[in-house]
Amino acid sequence: MSKRDYYEVLGVSKGASKDEIKKAYRKQALKYHPDKNPSNKEAEEKFKEAAEAYEVLSNDDKKARYDQFGHAGMGNNMNSGFGGGMTMDDIFSSFGDIFGDAFGGAFGGSRRGGGRSRSVNKGTNLRLKVKLTLEEFAHGAEKKVRVTKYVTCNSCHGSGAATDNDITTCTACKGTGHTTRVMNTILGQMQTTAACNVCGGEGKVITKKCHKCYGEGIIQAEEVIPLSIPAGLAPGMQLSVTGKGNAARRGGINGDLIVVIDEEPHDELVREGNDLIYNLFISIPDAILGANVEVPTIEGKVRIKIDPGTQGGKILRLRGKGLPDVNGYGKGDLLVNVNVWIPKNLSRDELKTIEQYRNSPTFTPKPDADDKGFFDRVKNYFS
Repeated sequence: MSKRDYYEVLGVSKGASKDEIKKAYRKQALKYHPDKNPSNKEAEEKFKEAAEAYEVLSNDDKKARYDQFGHAGMGNNMNSGFGGGMTMDDIFSSFGDIFGDAFGGAFGGSRRGGGRSRSVNKGTNLRLKVKLTLEEFAHGAEKKVRVTKYVTCNSCHGSGAATDNDITTCTACKGTGHTTRVMNTILGQMQTTAACNVCGGEGKVITKKCHKCYGEGIIQAEEVIPLSIPAGLAPGMQLSVTGKGNAARRGGINGDLIVVIDEEPHDELVREGNDLIYNLFISIPDAILGANVEVPTIEGKVRIKIDPGTQGGKILRLRGKGLPDVNGYGKGDLLVNVNVWIPKNLSRDELKTIEQYRNSPTFTPKPDADDKGFFDRVKNYFS
């Protein structure tokens, strides 16, 4: 099933301001909130879909990438939103400030009752570069990358404690993860809330640490991560694999894996946007008499015709033989730049033969209008 356009999900235009996007998300989230739609799976999916759309459109970098490349810019099966395994509580924790006290404090607090939620740890993102061949840019690719990262400790399962009995509720904040302070000022009483400095906002204290991760809940390990790379990308683009970054300390949300796309140089073809360029060298006889020659493409060799009297610098365009556009707007072209090869070392007989034509009117350069427009054509092709 294809993903819906994020602007359509929130019901806003592409030029909507941040406030309009925020307001539209709040409206959708209130409409499909699980407390208003108990046991309604469809409403829950729409709630998550709206959160995913807001997560992208409220972020300037992700929104710019989405506006330019659509869902392909977010990655194929690599959602940068909440489709990658985040829970409802994760959504409330991330965007709870948008809703205030709606639903009796459910937004921005624990769904099990009112009050403020404890802080949610998030692991750091990982960043790596993946090189693609021109063939992989053209057709997409399935790759596997091996990364060393922080993963959940397999001894304590991320709790950081030696056993489940070695975790107690923080007495300083009574398990809420925050402390409240009331101060008297000239404007009256002011109340401030901050993360508990005893438990670090977690609401719990470890009395005996895990022997393997020393209370961190994470250890270093290698992981092989599959990547599904869509066709039509370009060097410098990024894909985000949700949840495949570093694990968070003592539970929480994993970071993301940011994949930066790079290009593996081709032996014969050079990329220019979605077009490909090939420098073809032909002999003087072939330039004069014409010839059929082979040129490489990303699909294999093809034969093209060189017309008699072809000048060096002529550009032949093979339409649709370039790379696909990431948004599906067709393919680029293959531009064959014809170069006439001038030999440097000739035999005495060859020199004598060529000398006969030095003063021949036939061999005197007489560029026509098409030849004079060569530089304009080059400028148009490569600008």
